[in-house]
Amino acid sequence: MIALPPNTTLLPDAEATARAAADHLVAIAETAASERIAICLSGGSTPKRLYELLASEAYVDRLPWSRLHWFFGDDRVVPWDDPLSNVRMVREAFGHGAALPPTHFHFIASDEGAEIGARAYQRTLQQYYGAETLDPARPLFDLVLLGLGSDGHTASLFPGKPAVEETKAWVAPVPEAGMEPFVPRITLTFPAIASSRSVLFLVNGAGKRDPLSRLAAGEDLPSGRARSEGHLEWFIDKAAADA
Repeated sequence: MIALPPNTTLLPDAEATARAAADHLVAIAETAASERIAICLSGGSTPKRLYELLASEAYVDRLPWSRLHWFFGDDRVVPWDDPLSNVRMVREAFGHGAALPPTHFHFIASDEGAEIGARAYQRTLQQYYGAETLDPARPLFDLVLLGLGSDGHTASLFPGKPAVEETKAWVAPVPEAGMEPFVPRITLTFPAIASSRSVLFLVNGAGKRDPLSRLAAGEDLPSGRARSEGHLEWFIDKAAADA
């Protein structure tokens, strides 16, 4: 078996990973002290199944939807109805099962390009947070969901790209993606991700064995740089861990 990151929960398959993540999100909401709960979403097939579960009969009544605010860790600079858009994916996954106030969905603007969209999304986050500087004692997010790319990227923080080294801005443009589809992106930076009560990586499938092995070997991959002011955990299925 691959040496797994600290604070890993090993799960049987992708469905179990999604259900464990749903339970984790419910627990985060139950313990949130604030009237507003900020959840940062990620793209990909595993999170999509998680979002479908949250809107299903098994979970929909366990969440305080009127208190939940949904943000995005990254998105491609495409229209929101484009198949490549994380906004479209999340909308389809939630469907009509969730009593989601429309003003609680905080989309990344994508109609004026990566640079303008990144600045606009940072303003959105600052307005929600109520300050222009992050305070370690007051995290921006209650939960940040992250994935692991086959090249070791997370969100749209790709190896060798300038956004990985950003230390001040909360949001950064990614004019050139590090892998297909090669369209511009907008991403949260590591300082924004770290301003969280909890960070949770969801990792499924044999295609993730290579980046997990590289992380275990100590390679400096973007996913290995993620931090949280609270807890950072990994939910990994057996196919990814080669168990």
